[in-house]
Amino acid sequence: MSKRFIKGMEHGIPIALGYFSVSFSFGILAVRAGLSVFEAAMISLTCLTSAGQAAGVDVIASGGPIIEMILVQLVINIRYSLMAISLSQKADETFTLPHRLVLSHCITDEIFAVCYAQPDKLVPQYMYGCALVSVAGWVGGTVLGAAMGEILPASVTAALGIMLYGMFVAIIVPPSKKGRDVLFTVVAAAVLNIFIRMIPVISSSLSVIISAVIAASAAALIFKGGEEE
Repeated sequence: MSKRFIKGMEHGIPIALGYFSVSFSFGILAVRAGLSVFEAAMISLTCLTSAGQAAGVDVIASGGPIIEMILVQLVINIRYSLMAISLSQKADETFTLPHRLVLSHCITDEIFAVCYAQPDKLVPQYMYGCALVSVAGWVGGTVLGAAMGEILPASVTAALGIMLYGMFVAIIVPPSKKGRDVLFTVVAAAVLNIFIRMIPVISSSLSVIISAVIAASAAALIFKGGEEE
């Protein structure tokens, strides 16, 4: 194995450790929604997005239509397209189309941050190593969490299931402290979601989409002057 591949694996270890604990919680969440261990593992392997997977499981559990699932995943995961565009500017000439197609699936917030922070041009071997270890941690945590979710009492799995939402809180709190625009968006989306959830015909996942789009659009209009400055 090349030195760059091994270096990527080394840089993926901290990501994998963080993913393991979070995906453990997702595994429990999936089993509580009626999915099997294999189904939970395949979702983690093919989706590779914590927020998207959590929202997707909600759609599955509520029996939502496929169009709702598509909209949920589009709104939550569209940011990965921007990350892929940024990484493409950093990729060297050995990043051929097949490499781009395979590794585009492995772009997450953490993998993007680590790969983009590399001082040299990004090569496929490095990203393969980083993605391999990171994805293994994500899928491994899901399998263990799902397996434990089938064994542990409901009271214990309910407590462990909070970890996934704790991660979401940890993601939004630091940027909310630094910027009024982020704080406004988070609070507005939360408040809107509370009221929209009261409408019987709107599911929880669709409520998240509507509140997120409205809050983000309002923040873009209100704070665009400060961004230009």
